[in-house]
Amino acid sequence: MKTLNYDYFYNSDKPSALDDWLAALRPLIEQRVDPQRHGDLPRWITALQELPAVTTDDVLLDGEHVSSLTASLPADVQRLIRESLLKLHPWRKGPFRLHDVTIDSEWRCNNKWSRLAPHIDLTDRTILDVGCGNGYYCMRMLGSGAKTVIGIDPNLLFGTQFLAVNHFIQQNRACVLPLGIDDLQDHPYPFDTVFSMGVLYHRRQPLEHLQALATLLKADGELILETLIIDGPTATDLVPEGRYANMRNVWSLPTVSLLKQQLISTGFYDINCVDVTQTPLTEQRTTDWMNFHSLEQALDPHNHDKTIEGHPAPLRAIVTAKRASTNADTNH
Repeated sequence: MKTLNYDYFYNSDKPSALDDWLAALRPLIEQRVDPQRHGDLPRWITALQELPAVTTDDVLLDGEHVSSLTASLPADVQRLIRESLLKLHPWRKGPFRLHDVTIDSEWRCNNKWSRLAPHIDLTDRTILDVGCGNGYYCMRMLGSGAKTVIGIDPNLLFGTQFLAVNHFIQQNRACVLPLGIDDLQDHPYPFDTVFSMGVLYHRRQPLEHLQALATLLKADGELILETLIIDGPTATDLVPEGRYANMRNVWSLPTVSLLKQQLISTGFYDINCVDVTQTPLTEQRTTDWMNFHSLEQALDPHNHDKTIEGHPAPLRAIVTAKRASTNADTNH
């Protein structure tokens, strides 16, 4: 393997229109995964190549851990799997259990999924997950009945992590591609469902992001939006000066009221806030698989309801909405 390879997904059974859409994007994808363009990519590819071939007895995509299990493996094989996967540090999203190796990621994403899953039906849906990271949620979407899931994230480490997990899961209906949402604006495709989780507050122009998401949904298709917010009854937002919770490029944290107004103005209807949760230290933390600073270091050590900058602590909302029909849909 000279670079990241997506043939398993390109060659899978999909609607011809989706195959055509992917074919139009392949030159850009191949450019992005050129090892000469990213100094760390050859090292990550080597880690991927080191993973042993292991027969999968049991795959679980709808449990707490995305799992591929085998009755027993020799200790040296377990050690090789663990050492190879650790070379892809840091693991932000998870958890995964790959045979006898548990990837205890920074985020316990299963907690967020358990808050979201009761409010959505993904059966037979073709899905786009924008800013998907290493694809943990993409796998959970398959476990919830989705037909096809395409995740996009320009971070090549995250894409390599997905391929490492899929080395053991061995499915061909989901893929993480090295693209950003801006890459898709000249190549729109009408997905049944679009996810944008943990992206909106990193966009300098949130309305433009919402409009871009709308272009990637079919008429009456569903948007699943998860983002940082602030508490409050009025349509306002927090615009941090400098960092927010140690994060750069956090541009705007709206109230739910303002977020709903933004969604309406960009062509969405049937808007429902299905969950608001302050992120606990048990859900985002430092582990052996992500040993940098995490949420605890981003909070005021004397008051965990405040960030170290003095802002309200991270409060996250999950909102569902549908894309309204337009004249273009009718004419088409």
